[in-house]
Amino acid sequence: MLLDHFLAHSAARHPGKTALICGDRRATYAEVDEGANALARAYLALGLKRQERVCIYFDNSVETVQGLFAALKAAGVFLVVNPGVKGDKLAYILGDCDALILVTGRRNLKPVEAEVAAVPGLRHVILVDYDAEAGEDPGSAFPVLRAAGKDVHGLASLTAAQPRTPPANPNIDLDLASLIYTSGSTGTPKGVTLTHLNMVAAATSITGYLANQEEDIILAVLPLAFDYGLYQVLMAFKFGGTVVLERMFLYPGRFLELIAREKVTGLPIVPTILAILLNLKDLEEHDFSSVRYLSNTAQALPVHHIARLRRVMPKARIYSMYGLTECKRVAYLPPELIDKKPSSVGIAIPNTEVWIEDEEGNRITAPWAPGELVVRGSHVMVGYWNKPEETAKCLKAGPNPHERILRTGDLFKQDEDGHLYFISRKDDLIKTAGERVGPREIENVLYELPQVREAAVIGVPDEILGQAIKAFLALADGAILTDLDVIKHCQNRLEKFMVPRHVEFRPELPKTNTGKISKKGLA
Repeated sequence: MLLDHFLAHSAARHPGKTALICGDRRATYAEVDEGANALARAYLALGLKRQERVCIYFDNSVETVQGLFAALKAAGVFLVVNPGVKGDKLAYILGDCDALILVTGRRNLKPVEAEVAAVPGLRHVILVDYDAEAGEDPGSAFPVLRAAGKDVHGLASLTAAQPRTPPANPNIDLDLASLIYTSGSTGTPKGVTLTHLNMVAAATSITGYLANQEEDIILAVLPLAFDYGLYQVLMAFKFGGTVVLERMFLYPGRFLELIAREKVTGLPIVPTILAILLNLKDLEEHDFSSVRYLSNTAQALPVHHIARLRRVMPKARIYSMYGLTECKRVAYLPPELIDKKPSSVGIAIPNTEVWIEDEEGNRITAPWAPGELVVRGSHVMVGYWNKPEETAKCLKAGPNPHERILRTGDLFKQDEDGHLYFISRKDDLIKTAGERVGPREIENVLYELPQVREAAVIGVPDEILGQAIKAFLALADGAILTDLDVIKHCQNRLEKFMVPRHVEFRPELPKTNTGKISKKGLA
């Protein structure tokens, strides 16, 4: 099975059923499928070849969903990039994966026009919000792009004459379906390469233990650029459910209103969202009677949060989970054990094998002994795009000659029953609010400040975020800089979740024997 079959099969079974609810807009499966078919044919008309990349740089929307499924239907590879990503990082990603087509909106494109224009391999930009009836020239507002030889198209006019039937798709499940870019330890993003088989296997496993059904209505507020958000749509389309797709979690009141109004049955959240909700005084007064399950990833839920959830959502099954982009999901705690083992992230998901290894690669069988978690399964990525050395660090030969397994870089321990407990990252990547952040990327931005002599970033424990980002700075002699200056600079250069929560100034940062900054000394 291919990933795009999720949409095609659900559209064939339930053409008139609502697939997506986005604000006041409701799109049926037939509408989403036919729109994706027409856009797929438009991609092909623009010259997209098998396994070439299409980047969607837009908010959660019907058009974003159609854009990614269109890439799959055209035998291409899609990537969704958060529209909060700055121009230099977007340009790096587009250049790294050699994207042919960028799908975006006018408001999103304008601040990054110069950087996008400089990407050599990019040939076409499609504007989802171009108004063809107004007689506008889609490229007139983007002279820098036009001067660089990029063709700018309006989505509606591009697809108007295209058939609403799917084009022929020669792909098999070993072909790539998606790239998901995550922060890298070197300071540059890494593209996680995922095949159709990888993503279908992950979706099948997760919807199995969640016991999803056609009647499920999922409230998705996380960006589709984040794999946890993306999979809410993919999985719902697999079983024929409905997704209430919000751009982001901004207003708790609207979140609660949507749950009651749309009779939401599934709530995928991260600890940050939950902490905000549980801080509301009147939470018990809201209607959660429709909620069948709540899923949480990034960290185990605090015990007092579980107790409050029990009171406000007595019918909901609570799933605590652990995963990473390189294989989507690793473990889940069966809901009946959440009171008994609240700090555990559970057991391996179906069709997955996990174990813990010591530094020499030997399996650890003793209960509570720490080691690195290793994952074996058909959902494990192919590798990092264009980064063979980075790939070799985390993928190694498996128990059988034909396979590779994933070293997660995370330290875990297991209890006597085999349930997993997260300890920490093996390297210094920070996991904050469900996102993995490479400290080097933030440090590079900090070094842009002329007052900064030395900079180091680490994660510190935080009950809401899992880890909060803390920056340590040593300033040049006589230089003056405040923590507000630092935070404002980072806000202008980084995505919101990467901005340090804490800033500490020191005369000197601790060093190792080789002269490198010692992050262990800072921690």
